[in-house]
Amino acid sequence: MEQPTAFSRFQEVIENVESLPLDDQALLIKIIRGRLIENRRTELATEIAETRCAYQRGEVRRGTMAELMEELSE
Repeated sequence: MEQPTAFSRFQEVIENVESLPLDDQALLIKIIRGRLIENRRTELATEIAETRCAYQRGEVRRGTMAELMEELSE
């Protein structure tokens, strides 16, 4: 038996969603959108925490674009 590809599984999911009543499709979109927003918020919070730690360790500096360009040209 052949393993389903990512594309075929994705297509199967789409077909399953399309078989739902329109109200259920709209609710599913709302749920997925909310989860995507929450996941992105969590990712951003993690990135911010990592950046703050890097800054405290002296691995990140602040400055203007002009200062960056000057440093790169040295």
